[in-house]
Amino acid sequence: MSIMTYRQALHDTLRTEMLRDPDVLLLGEEIGVFEGSYKITAGLLDEFGEKRVRDTPIAEEGFTGAAIGAAMLGLRPVVEIMTINFSLLALDQIVNHAAKIYGMFGGQARVPLVIRTPGGGGQQLGATHSQNIELYYAFVPGMKVVAPSSPADAKALLLAAIRDDDPVLFLENLALYNTKGEVPDDDTPAEIGRAAITRSGADITVVAYSRMAAVALDVAERLAETDGISVEVVDLRTLRPLDRETVIASVQKTHCAVVLEDDWLTYGIGAEIAATISDGAFDWLDAPVRRVAMAEVPLPYSKPLETAALPSSDDVAAAIRQTLAAVGHRSQKDPR
Repeated sequence: MSIMTYRQALHDTLRTEMLRDPDVLLLGEEIGVFEGSYKITAGLLDEFGEKRVRDTPIAEEGFTGAAIGAAMLGLRPVVEIMTINFSLLALDQIVNHAAKIYGMFGGQARVPLVIRTPGGGGQQLGATHSQNIELYYAFVPGMKVVAPSSPADAKALLLAAIRDDDPVLFLENLALYNTKGEVPDDDTPAEIGRAAITRSGADITVVAYSRMAAVALDVAERLAETDGISVEVVDLRTLRPLDRETVIASVQKTHCAVVLEDDWLTYGIGAEIAATISDGAFDWLDAPVRRVAMAEVPLPYSKPLETAALPSSDDVAAAIRQTLAAVGHRSQKDPR
């Protein structure tokens, strides 16, 4: 095991895969000379040259389309879109081409393409640069969408994404880049479509992904100390395909659930998880599923307003306590 940041895990994995497979190449705005807006590609232009680390024009639709064509012809492009907000400019290429080529042409061509892109608020980047719009892509059959929450998963899921023969949207969160954790030294890819129980518990299930999965772990540890509440944390890791079985099994065990997301509540990923729990574990539920999400507003630039709009660890703790209070749960440390 090595201790490293989420950012370093991504950088090292890209380098490892470029060394392993000469068909892997990188495309994106300012990823070469400038070494990427978030320095994920630092040093790779010097090591691999302009043929495999390609600075592109500011034209997301154009370079995403070029990457799709390259993938169809046998290469394995990894595209960096500077922020998921800018992926909207390539929506036609991603949704109408990358996701559909394999099916529309009867399997005659595959698109082994990875699109890496960060999102999320908290950085005072304003409403048009702080969105979590992964729902747009998780909605589309033909796409795979992954959302690692830790440095270890960043490595394992990026390995899996690059080696996959289908297009994969690889979600990163700006707030996670500097987080640290243990990362295995071996290059074993994760299984796309498999959630993880990152903390076992008995009282309540918390389902989350990306940044909120990290928040869920922190809250679970705090509530175990302060309230004697045993929280089981399910990190989805993949939004499409969705591991419904792991979510359902956890709720059948704990009988209560809270779903977390950094996106807006209405029509969000959390709604799909809540419906999944209702379909598969309704008879096991002792209380309604609660959801924690950001305020239904364009994210403000003002730091106090931005902080107020984003879901916090206190919001998560409150939702857990309220859910358990509704079923008469009394913590081990409750003096009454």
